[in-house]
Amino acid sequence: MRELSVPASFEVGEHDTVVNAVFEHERDDPNFPIYERLVDGQWRPVTAAEAAALVRSAAQGLLAEGVQPGDRVAILSATRFEWAILDFAILAIGALTVPIYETSSAEQVQWVLSDSGAVAVFAETDEHAALVNQLFDDLPELRKVYRIESDGASAFEELAAAGAAVDPAEVTKRVEGLRSADPATLIYTSGTTGRPKGCVLTHSNLVYEIQGSKAAMPTLLSERERLLVFLPLAHVLARALTIGAFNFKVTVGFTSDIKNLVALFGVFKPTIVVSVPRVFEKVYNTAAQNAADGGKGKIFEMAVQTAVEYSEAQDAGGPGLLLKLKHAVFDRLVYHKLRAALGGDCRAAISGGAPLGARLCHFYRGVGLTIYEGYGLTETSAAIAVNQVGDMKVGTVGKLLPGNSFRLGEDSELLVRGGVVFQGYWKNDEATNDAVRDGWFHTGDLGEVDADGFIKIVGRKKEIIVTAGGKNVAPAVLEDELRAHPLISQAMAVGDAQPFIGALITIDPEAFEGWKQRHGKQAEATVADLAGDPDLRAEVEQAIKVANGHVSHAESIRKFRILPVDFTEDTGELTPTMKVKRKVIAEKFAEEIEAIYRKD
Repeated sequence: MRELSVPASFEVGEHDTVVNAVFEHERDDPNFPIYERLVDGQWRPVTAAEAAALVRSAAQGLLAEGVQPGDRVAILSATRFEWAILDFAILAIGALTVPIYETSSAEQVQWVLSDSGAVAVFAETDEHAALVNQLFDDLPELRKVYRIESDGASAFEELAAAGAAVDPAEVTKRVEGLRSADPATLIYTSGTTGRPKGCVLTHSNLVYEIQGSKAAMPTLLSERERLLVFLPLAHVLARALTIGAFNFKVTVGFTSDIKNLVALFGVFKPTIVVSVPRVFEKVYNTAAQNAADGGKGKIFEMAVQTAVEYSEAQDAGGPGLLLKLKHAVFDRLVYHKLRAALGGDCRAAISGGAPLGARLCHFYRGVGLTIYEGYGLTETSAAIAVNQVGDMKVGTVGKLLPGNSFRLGEDSELLVRGGVVFQGYWKNDEATNDAVRDGWFHTGDLGEVDADGFIKIVGRKKEIIVTAGGKNVAPAVLEDELRAHPLISQAMAVGDAQPFIGALITIDPEAFEGWKQRHGKQAEATVADLAGDPDLRAEVEQAIKVANGHVSHAESIRKFRILPVDFTEDTGELTPTMKVKRKVIAEKFAEEIEAIYRKD
């Protein structure tokens, strides 16, 4: 199968926009708890009427400040309740929301504000505001900087005061004047290479996304389900699901406090979460490490294998009696604790942004938490394909969302078009024309499609390693398997124009402490101290052996280097969505890569 189209099971009308739901919920079900807001450590409901009043008040303030349809307004903030309200307020008056990651450097902030021509910025903290104010003189179109958090007047207080004299009917006029074809947001790609490009997404793009997601997951995106959002709202996946959840009256909570997620899960009790694979890997690795530290490593390993077998059996006629009994035993011993860590009510999760290993996916489903892996890019308004409720295949990213098409190019690059595909790059016709040819967006990802229409992503076209022997190697397969090991934090395969594949390995700082204790190493020893330790190398070698079992001999890792430090966003090796910046790493650790291929 080289090409497939899935017709839309819904229609997107001329006036269908993502902001309509705000005022429809206010009218039809004003007391519905559409959000829950974390206040003084407790989750407090925010009704549809209260949310709409906040959106309207902020929108009136923006009107008072002279924000016009088509203007760009930036939000520089971590994930929080106010982010969602401000987003709707910006959209309600016909402006475009420009998200900026709160971890962005001054150079990155300057580029996004300058390139987008933003007229206003909502900065989360005084520090964020100070950063923008330092750039103010070089941003001629920027007129106003608001502080979401402030010792003085907050953004909402400023907007309420400014908009007090504005007739609320003016907001209604702006909303009624919106068209589905109007631009809604300008999202800059996080960019693993080069300067970020601004993707223009329309209301229609986002409506296709949320309606397609609903068609794929009707029971998960339904009234009174509970979604906890902790990914950055600057990321298109978290943003699209947040808007979709609001549209379908899923109660949504927000947090950026990743360190205290387990405690927050226990109180919020989500029924569904959305995340990137690294979070699921981390949860699994932490559980495995805790079991090992408590002397229950063998029991955990048996529980994992049983969960994987139980999930695999669901695709092959169902588990037998013996497997059911084993599963029931481990459910009491292990699985219920993992579900409890997510609050006890969570039964499903959505994963995107990067591939999730098939074994981990089977493990979670066997535990009772099905992860619906999907695929998409900023240019496709988040997901364009996803495993669907009642129709999933582990190891794939599922099937097309309704209203879209795909085609495999001659080199197996995945080409897509349809309702979710963006309108082009902001002020960059050259990049747009390069990416969209004959109506097809070239994703840069290499794919496979089976006879049932399930799509599998093989790797990024630009990331393919070509060895000296001419072998093309997709590093994602190896790297995904390595990151699933409890002791390994990150892995990057190398080997362009080299005789074999090598790997850079980083050690998980949390897992490292327990590993040292179990192996009798000095407590104060660092990863750098033990990089050549036989026990540590043996553990990594075993993980590599497992990873190599998923590829051919020519693609397997022959040598590796354990790096003294982990990759992080703060030190520049990772994007905000935990993707490795291959070029940065290759330059920063050039000596370590050279050492892999140095002849002894």
